[in-house]
Amino acid sequence: MSKIPYTKFADQVLQDTMNKCLDMRHQFVTPEHLLYGLLEQDRFAAAIDYYADLISLVPALNDYLDKMEKVPSDMLYQPETSIQFSQLLDAAYKNVAYSSAENLDVPHLTRALLGLDDSWAAYMLKKELGENVDEFMGDLISNYEDTDEEANEDSEEEESHDRQQWKRLVTCLNDTVAQHHPLIGREKELERTIQVLCRKDKNNPLHVGEPGVGKTALVYGLTSRIVKGDVPDRLKDCKVFQMDLGTMLAGTQFRGDFEKRIKQVMEGVQKEGNAIVYIDEIHNLVGAGRGSDGSMDASNMLKPYMEEGNIRFIGSTTYDEYNRYFSKSRGIVRRFQQIDILEPSIEETIHIIQGIQKQYENFHHVKYKKDAIRYAVESSAKYINERFLPDKAIDLIDEAGAFREIHPTDKKTQYVDKALINDILQRICKVDAVALKEDNNHALESLEQRIKARIYGQDEAVREVVEAVQMSKAGLLDENKPLASLLFVGPTGVGKTEVARVLAQELGIQLVRFDMSEYTEKHTVAKLIGSPAGYVGYEDGGLLTDAIRKTPNCVLLLDEIEKAHQDIYNILLQVMDYASLTDNKGRKADFRNVVLIMTSNAGAQYAGQAVGFEANTSRGAAMLRQVKKTFKPEFINRLSGTVVFHDMDLKMAGMILDKKLRELQEKLTLKNVTMQLSAEARKHLLSEGFTKEYGAREMDRVIASQLKPLLMREILFGKLKKGGETRVDIENGKLKINEK
Repeated sequence: MSKIPYTKFADQVLQDTMNKCLDMRHQFVTPEHLLYGLLEQDRFAAAIDYYADLISLVPALNDYLDKMEKVPSDMLYQPETSIQFSQLLDAAYKNVAYSSAENLDVPHLTRALLGLDDSWAAYMLKKELGENVDEFMGDLISNYEDTDEEANEDSEEEESHDRQQWKRLVTCLNDTVAQHHPLIGREKELERTIQVLCRKDKNNPLHVGEPGVGKTALVYGLTSRIVKGDVPDRLKDCKVFQMDLGTMLAGTQFRGDFEKRIKQVMEGVQKEGNAIVYIDEIHNLVGAGRGSDGSMDASNMLKPYMEEGNIRFIGSTTYDEYNRYFSKSRGIVRRFQQIDILEPSIEETIHIIQGIQKQYENFHHVKYKKDAIRYAVESSAKYINERFLPDKAIDLIDEAGAFREIHPTDKKTQYVDKALINDILQRICKVDAVALKEDNNHALESLEQRIKARIYGQDEAVREVVEAVQMSKAGLLDENKPLASLLFVGPTGVGKTEVARVLAQELGIQLVRFDMSEYTEKHTVAKLIGSPAGYVGYEDGGLLTDAIRKTPNCVLLLDEIEKAHQDIYNILLQVMDYASLTDNKGRKADFRNVVLIMTSNAGAQYAGQAVGFEANTSRGAAMLRQVKKTFKPEFINRLSGTVVFHDMDLKMAGMILDKKLRELQEKLTLKNVTMQLSAEARKHLLSEGFTKEYGAREMDRVIASQLKPLLMREILFGKLKKGGETRVDIENGKLKINEK
């Protein structure tokens, strides 16, 4: 029954009904809205005016509608049909079915309205008509039957209107092709597309490829060749119409509207003759327009037209959407010929951008230097992840041109060079330190000295870390591996974590730290890449993959790696081998610009127990032997370096003490306090804070427990309330503050 066509008067009254509901912001379409729409029609008003008092009926109807609950004006919504309105439509369909009528007309709707129980509109209408219901219905039917002759006179006009109406739902690419970039390359894919279009059966190409590889550009390239006549005779003078499903669905309010539009477009294209329908994001066909009653979707409605073969279709979709939606509709898949559109190579992309370079230069009023184009393509391929060439390279040169246009230099010709491309790239992908800067070799050269100035006694460890970073910058490492994968081995408190922190600060990149003691259980390791589907936390994504996606250029510190569950090593093997990690939703995180540092205290309990010939072996070296027993060979084999940290000696402890005291003095300076330590006080702190077993952390504890409380009391309650100078001495084996 839902397929019964409406007369133009019935269609108009239903449109007026919906518009009244929207204007008054009511949530549900009701029979009262329909009564308002009926009274708007001259033929209905002329029939009822003889039997009813419209002067009282119309105001009463408006008062009733005004009292209905309204949806807030700042809320987007789509009205739904009320239960009574649905009953009314069903009754109207039955009225048509039981009569000899072919179309649903206004009298059918009116009869259904009068038949409603517990309806205010039906009650008011019956009250006004009294015993004249049958006479009124007779007049109403006569009024609408008189339209037959007018309908015949207007048929040609309506046919012309329908012919124009379908063209409003599609875009003729032949008319707009000049506004788009020319197609550069893709000869094989274009030739295959033309070949499929010239087939007798199943002449529908389906372009499948990742977003941004040029699927839409290929269709514009085909259209351009059709316009120029550079195609086989079978395609000459052919028109390409793009059908957007969003446009087709927009404004479809009643059941059957979407199907009507599909049929209208298909019949219009058939009458046009020698036409191709292009459907971008064709996977949206599956399920589009389908209601809860199991009615057909758009893909099923198009099958007959595909079967006939006189309308050719070109579709485009991504691999992900194809597998998720499109492949499920076997009947549609077999009617298409799949053509894979692969990502172009770097050289092909350079050729593509050189072909469209002039258009961007004219638009932005700039000139692109030759090396800037190549650099934009190569660097976008390397650093911009989860997107594809040529789209990401075109975006880069477009944004660089826009920046130069609104920030011109003082030169006559505005050039876009490598430096500007580099600056834009840093903002886009957040790779903003060693990896991109070509002029920072001097900074890298002094990196070792700068870190040594802040890390004492671990010169060999610092040298290995710096060399790993410099090696990457020199381009001597595999590009598909992290900048460095280092394992720091040594006793507690000797500076393993501090080296990672200082390295990040000196390189100007972020330190991303994970405490591996939080991942001792098997299920907690899954959090790093995301919980599997069906488990708690699936929607949250992976902690590690999300962190690297946000900051792809960083120092990644996995502290105390030996405390994590064994499954962590399976994850790290992939990171160290391919610089890539896939989360639970299939998204990749790129580790190519990450310095991976893992620290370990493995074997610390055995390091001080060396006897015999091993008595002179350092704790770090002894721990290194234990590390080889703790970690799997395939894990150790993928490390770019294992860095051994030495035990703390007295000289190193003295340097660390002076550093801690300088940091304390910086805090005191904010309080206008100057502190001076006597030689005896410094010696006392050194003797108390130096232990090989606990490293530098013992120094922190001694300063915090013995020195800081004295200063705290003087600053809060004593002579240093307003600042001043003070001297720390030793008296009876304890620290004491004296006036300077």
